Amino acid sequence: MGFASFIGRVFFSAIFILAAWQKFNDFGPDGGPALKNMAPKLATFQGHLENSLGLSVPHVDPKILLLTAIVLEGVGGILFTIGSSLGAYFLLLFLVAVTPIMHDFYNFKPDSAEYIHEFIQFLKNLSLLGALLVYLGMRSSAAKLASRKRKAPAKSKVS
Repeated sequence: MGFASFIGRVFFSAIFILAAWQKFNDFGPDGGPALKNMAPKLATFQGHLENSLGLSVPHVDPKILLLTAIVLEGVGGILFTIGSSLGAYFLLLFLVAVTPIMHDFYNFKPDSAEYIHEFIQFLKNLSLLGALLVYLGMRSSAAKLASRKRKAPAKSKVS
């Protein structure tokens, strides 16, 4: 089971590691294509927060946000691959922060191609988020079970 679990983590984390690597390689002085795609979506999302919820959003350089996302995605993927719960938490944080901003299906008309594409990507990220929650829940349950086994008194055999 250990080997199968490792292979599953490799397959699962590949999407995060490869995407982070591509964004890192393309970053350059202008932030690369990822920043060009992210900046307008981030501005729209901040506008929604300010107008709809009345929240004041402090200005943060989008390059810093993108670098943070790359680190969470890449390091989280690597740590998850080796079985670290910290990696799963990094990926959770990445998905929770990035999904509503980058997959903004709610900004498109429901019958448009953009809506369908972004909605599918949004649901894909929700599925990945759910899988991470299952992983963390199973890790927690396994740790509790192992702790109970260690604490259980040894049964004595009566002859």
